[in-house]
Amino acid sequence: MSTERFVRPAREADIGTVVEVQVAAWRSMYGPLLPEPVLAEIGSEEAAARFREQWHGALTAPPTSRHRLLVATDHRAVVGFAALGPAEDPDCWPGTDAEVYALHVHPDHVREGHGSRLLNAAVDHLVDDGFHTALLWVLESANPLRSFAEAAGWRPDGATRELDPGAPLPMVRLHAAVSG
Repeated sequence: MSTERFVRPAREADIGTVVEVQVAAWRSMYGPLLPEPVLAEIGSEEAAARFREQWHGALTAPPTSRHRLLVATDHRAVVGFAALGPAEDPDCWPGTDAEVYALHVHPDHVREGHGSRLLNAAVDHLVDDGFHTALLWVLESANPLRSFAEAAGWRPDGATRELDPGAPLPMVRLHAAVSG
C-alpha cells in the first residue's frame, strides 16, 4: 500500500476540504438532474457555511461513539470522504445495521482507488463497531456511485425514497453484509 494514498479519521482542519469535495461531487453527480438555481445554491458560500457547521458538529460532537468521518488522502491532500454510523431508517436496527451516509471522491480524483480505500476502511470500522449490515442510499438511475457499490457486492434491498432538492431524485437503498 502506498504511503502517499491512504484513509484516516478526519480532523477539524479537514472540514473545509471535505465541504469542497462534497460540493464538487454533488455537482458532478446531481448536476445533470437539477435546475441551475439549485446547483448555484449548492455552491454558494451560505451553503458552504452550513455544510462546514454540520461537518464540524459531526466531527467534534458525534451523536454516538459509532459515528465516523473518514478522509482519503493523496500526498496528504484530502480528496474524498466517507461518513458512517448507525442506520437511521425506521425499518433498521441501529444496534446491528449501519449506514454509509456519504461516500464521495472529488471528481478530479475518481478512478484512482480512493473510493475503494474509503469503502474498505468504512467496512472495517463498521465490523469493529459490531455492525452486521451496511446500507447506502444512491440514485436509482445509473450513476458512478451506484455502479461502484454494486461492483463491490452491494445490492438493492427493495427500499426506495425520493429526494427533492429542486427536482425529484428517486433513490434506492443498497445493502451489504459486513459480518456474520
